[in-house]
Amino acid sequence: MSARLLPGKPVADAVFADLAPRIEALAAAGHTPGLGTILVGDDSASAGYIRMKQERAAALGFVSPHIHLGADATQADVLAAIGEMNDADDVDAVLLQHPTPPQIDFDAALLALDPDKDVDGLHPVNMGRLALGMPGPVACTPAGIEALLAHYEIGIAGREVCILGRGTTLGRPLALLLSQKRPTANAAVTVVHTGVPNWPDYTRRAEVVIAAAGVPGILQPEHLTPGVTVIGGGVRYEGKRLLPDVDESCEQVAGAITPRVGGVGPTTIALLFRNAVEAAERRVG
Repeated sequence: MSARLLPGKPVADAVFADLAPRIEALAAAGHTPGLGTILVGDDSASAGYIRMKQERAAALGFVSPHIHLGADATQADVLAAIGEMNDADDVDAVLLQHPTPPQIDFDAALLALDPDKDVDGLHPVNMGRLALGMPGPVACTPAGIEALLAHYEIGIAGREVCILGRGTTLGRPLALLLSQKRPTANAAVTVVHTGVPNWPDYTRRAEVVIAAAGVPGILQPEHLTPGVTVIGGGVRYEGKRLLPDVDESCEQVAGAITPRVGGVGPTTIALLFRNAVEAAERRVG
């Protein structure tokens, strides 16, 4: 048995196609959407991500102001940069690239960000909005996973979904998102983690398993029921090498599975820009 692959690029392409006329409508109203980016330090991977997002922003017709602080930047420097972006009239959404150098308290910096400009959807106000079902920026990777499932017509309403991982950027917001009453959600969601000794009992019972632990190779074929849908969300990097949570051998058991590379990554970026467009639309009214 070989699983049906669920690449993220077609999903991302569909999201960008939906955004194009909305960006044109903003331009017609005299507003060019703006995505501001802040990079602290000289991490090459982070710099690459920022460059990729700026290139995409330019291709979509955004302006993309950028602030690059050195590796020796202080907390006050970062807060000043965030304040500048919060106050900028040409910036609708702001990305503070993670990770930051060890002397920077990322959570404190996140709190300083205007919640309505929080393009990653991770500010506590936006997490609260998500929990209450209120409109606002939604964490990009969880939103991308919902979009991916919907694109490939993998219905989860009333079905059992198991999320392996409880992190604040993926597992927790994803559980909130997929349990909401909506045609592309409304699932019975179980969240487990590596502190649960018998976590494979839960993944074997589920019809959809989403790996979000950030533990390379944690999900193996014996942890799955044949025919299950598997979404690989968690990764860890060793240098430039990407190590996913889902072992490649799971393809022999799953009915459908995201590829090792090119799964939820493209959808995460697409949903980041959807958040940015929605922020611009809110400002224009």
